[in-house]
Amino acid sequence: MVKIALDAGHGLYTPGKRSPDDEREWSFNSKVLIACQAELQKYEGVEILRLDDPTGKTDVPLRTRTNKANNWKADALVSIHHNANTAKWGSWGGVETYVYPGASKASKQLAANINPRIVRAMELRDRGVKSLNLHMVRESNMPAILTEGGFMDSTTDIDALRDDSKLRAQGAAIAQGLVSHFGLKLKAGKEVAAVSKPKQPTNTPSPSHKTGWDWAKEKGYMNGERPKENMTREQFASVIMKVVTDLRK
Repeated sequence: MVKIALDAGHGLYTPGKRSPDDEREWSFNSKVLIACQAELQKYEGVEILRLDDPTGKTDVPLRTRTNKANNWKADALVSIHHNANTAKWGSWGGVETYVYPGASKASKQLAANINPRIVRAMELRDRGVKSLNLHMVRESNMPAILTEGGFMDSTTDIDALRDDSKLRAQGAAIAQGLVSHFGLKLKAGKEVAAVSKPKQPTNTPSPSHKTGWDWAKEKGYMNGERPKENMTREQFASVIMKVVTDLRK
C-alpha cells in the first residue's frame, strides 16, 4: 500500500495569500488537490491523507500538517501552492517545484517527475526544480515536494489559474507523476485523465498588452504572430537590432 499525503497550502482566510483581485490561493490549491485525489483513486493500492482543512476555514499550522503526515507514515508528501511576487500585477510567471536543500534522492526524483507535468498541464513557463528551506519539505520524514503551479499576480498566468479545467489537469498531472514514481497500477475499467490539449496559436494579445503589441507590429519589431509564445534569444537579438537601428536614424 502506497500512502500519499496531500496538502492544499494555507487556508481560505490566510492574510496576503490571494491575487490582486482578491482570489484566494487556497481555493486554487484545493481544486488542484481534489483533482489529484480523484486521479489517484483510479489506481490500486493507494491511500490518501489530506493535511489541510478541507473547508479552508482553518489555516492548519504547518507543524500540525507535517506531524500528521509523519505519524501516518506517508510514503510521499505533496504540498500544493500557487505563487505570488509583489501582490501587484506583473509580467513574471511560471511553474516551479521546491525540495529541501538537503533533500533525499527520492524527493528530487519526485520533483523531477512532477514539475514538467504541471508545466504541460498549465501551459506556463518552466521555472524548474529549486531548493529552499521550507517547513513542509524540511520537517517531513518522507520524500516531500512543494509545488507552485503559477503566479496569482501574473498577467500571463492568471487566466490559467482561473480556468478550472487547467487546475483539474494540474491535479491529474501531479497524480500521474506520483503514479510514475511509485509504479502504480490502474484499476480495471479506469482511464487516465488527459492533462493537456494541443495548444492553439492565437494572434490576439492580452488586453493589458494590446497597446504595446500593436505599437511593436506597426514599427515592424514584431510580425503580429503568436503574441503569447516565448521568444528565443536569437529572436530577441533581432528585435534589439531593429530597435537600435531605428534609434540611430
